[in-house]
Amino acid sequence: MAPPREPAAVRGRLRAAWSGPVGAALGALGARTAYRLLIPPPQRGCVHDVFRTAEHTRDVWRHTNFRGEEVTRLAGPALALGVCAAAAVAPGCPRRLRGAAVLATAGAAAFGAYDDLPGNSGGRRIAGHAGALARGRITTGAVRLAGVGASGLAAGGLLARGEPARVLADGALIAGSANLANLLDVRPGRAAKAALLLGAPLLAGPAAGTAGTALGAAAALLPEELDERAMLGDLGANALGAALGTAAAAGLPPRGRTAALCAVAALTAAAEFVDLGDAMAAVGPLRRLDGLGRRPAQAPGPRPSTCRCTTRILPRRPLRARSRSPGRAAGGDPTGRAGTRRADRRPCPAGIPGGRGERSR
Repeated sequence: MAPPREPAAVRGRLRAAWSGPVGAALGALGARTAYRLLIPPPQRGCVHDVFRTAEHTRDVWRHTNFRGEEVTRLAGPALALGVCAAAAVAPGCPRRLRGAAVLATAGAAAFGAYDDLPGNSGGRRIAGHAGALARGRITTGAVRLAGVGASGLAAGGLLARGEPARVLADGALIAGSANLANLLDVRPGRAAKAALLLGAPLLAGPAAGTAGTALGAAAALLPEELDERAMLGDLGANALGAALGTAAAAGLPPRGRTAALCAVAALTAAAEFVDLGDAMAAVGPLRRLDGLGRRPAQAPGPRPSTCRCTTRILPRRPLRARSRSPGRAAGGDPTGRAGTRRADRRPCPAGIPGGRGERSR
C-alpha cells in the first residue's frame, strides 16, 4: 500500500494549481490596463500623436515593421508594467521570488528601452556587438546585454542566497532567456507564441504564480501584435524573457535548470550562424504555428484597383516639330494624334492604397 502523501506536498500542488491561473489573470489585466492608459482612446489602434518628444516633432515609440508599415512599440511598456504589477502581488509566491521577478523584469525592460529609443543597437547578434566594441564603438545593444546580465545576476542573488554557483547559473538563465526572446521578436507574435509554448509547463511548478503573470500579459497583448497594430520591441521582449527565466530558475529542479540553461545557450549560439526564422520555416509544424493568426504575405504584382474617381479628359499636347523628317513640318503632326484626347486618372485627396485615391493600373 502506498504511503500517504505529505500534507506539505499536497498543499504545494494545490497552491500551484490555483496560483498559476490567478497570476495569469492578474498579468492579463495589468497589461491590458497599461496599454489602454498608454494609448488614449482617440489614438487607440493608431500610431500617430502617441508619446511625442518634448519638441513635439516625432513619435519616439513609432517603428517601421518588416512590411514597411508603422506600428507602435507601446505594447512593450504595457507588458512590462503589467508583469511587474502582477508579480508584486502574485499569490502563492514567497517574497524573494516576487522581488526577483520584479527586479529582473524591470531591469530588462529599462535596458531594452534604452536599446529601443536611441536606435543605434548595431544588430541583434552578440558577434556584431563584440565587433563594434573591438573597433572602439559602444552600441546600445551592448549596453542592453550588459545591463540585462547585471539585473539577471541581481535577481539570481535574491533567489539563491549564499550559493555563488547557483547565483551565476540563475543569472545566466534569466539573462539568456531575455536575450533569446529578443532574438525571436522579429515577426509579429513570434516571441509571445514561443513564451506561451515553452512557459506553459512552469504553471505546474512552485513558481506558477510568477510564470502565470508573464504568460497572461503576453496572451493579452498577442492580438495587438498579430493585427500589427503594436509590437513588443526590445523592451517588451526582454521583459517577457526575463520574467519567464526567473520563474524557471525558481520553479525547476536542479536538472531542469541545467537543461533549460543548456537549451538557451545552444539556441543563442545557433542564432549567431543561422536565422531562427529560417530554421522554423524549414519545419512544417513550427512554420504553421509561427504563421497562425498573422496577416498573410501580400502577393507580388499590381493589385486590382477599387478606385471610383471621376475620369478627367485632358487634351494631348502636340508633338514638337522636327526638321529631319519632311513630313514633320513646324506645328504639324503626321501621326494625327495632336487633337486626340486621353483619359488621365488623378488620385483622390484621400490617397488610400488600393482604395478610392489609388491610381488605376
